[in-house]
Amino acid sequence: MKISIITVCYNSEKTIEKTFKSVQAQTYKNIEYIVVDGGSKDSTIDLVKKYKSMISQWVSEPDKGLYDAMNKGIEMATGDIVGILNSDDIFTDEKVLENVANFHLKNKNMDASVGNILQFNEEEKTVRKYSAKNWNPEKLKIGFMPAHPAIFFKRDLFKKYGLYHLDFTIGADYELITRFFLQHKITWKFSEITTTSMLIGGVSSSGFSSYQLISKEIKKALTRNNIKFSYLKVQLRGFWKIIGFLNKK
Repeated sequence: MKISIITVCYNSEKTIEKTFKSVQAQTYKNIEYIVVDGGSKDSTIDLVKKYKSMISQWVSEPDKGLYDAMNKGIEMATGDIVGILNSDDIFTDEKVLENVANFHLKNKNMDASVGNILQFNEEEKTVRKYSAKNWNPEKLKIGFMPAHPAIFFKRDLFKKYGLYHLDFTIGADYELITRFFLQHKITWKFSEITTTSMLIGGVSSSGFSSYQLISKEIKKALTRNNIKFSYLKVQLRGFWKIIGFLNKK
C-alpha cells in the first residue's frame, strides 16, 4: 500500500525541516512525499532541495492559498491513501505511517481512517490531545469535526466527490469532510492512532473574529451539502465543548 503525504508550505524555513525529518524517520517506506510550495521568498526551497532525495515530487509556484495548494498535491498523488502533514507539524513517532498502513490493510473496504492529534506550543510543550474517540459524523451538524491531519482518505474519494472548494477562507476542510462523511456517507473507522503533533495557533484557531468566520463557513458547508442543522447550535458550539469537557471530569 502506497501512502501519499502532502505538505503545503509558504515561507516555512523556521519549521519545515522538522517536518521533513519526521517523514524521513518513518519506518514505513512505501511513501510518496509531495511538497507544494506557494513561491516562498525565504530559504524554504533551499531546505526542499536539501531533502530532495526523500521528496517524490515538488513544485514551487504562486497559488490561490492553502486549499488550492492541497488540491495541487492531491492531483499529483498516486498513492492508495492520502494524508496531509502541515509545514509546522510533525508525525508523533516513527511508526505512524506503518500503523496507518496496517490499519487500512486490515480494513480494506474502509474509505477513511480517523485518528487523534497532539497540539504543542512554541516552547514545544504538549498542551492538548485532540481525540476523535467520541466523534461521529452527526457531530458535524453542530460544528464538530475530527482533526484534519489525523484523517487518511482513499485517494479515489477525491476523484469521485471532488477536491477542496476554494470559495472558503478557513473552512474548506470542514466542507470536504461534511461532503464526504454526511452527503456521500463514506465508510470510516476510528484508528486510535495519534498521528500528528501540531503547532497550536493556526489560521482557524485564534480570536473572536476567527470564531465568527468559521461559524459562517460551517453553516455555508452544511447548507451547500443539503444537511439540516440548527444555526443556534453551530453558533454555540464553544458552549457544547465546555459542557463535554465538564462531563468528562
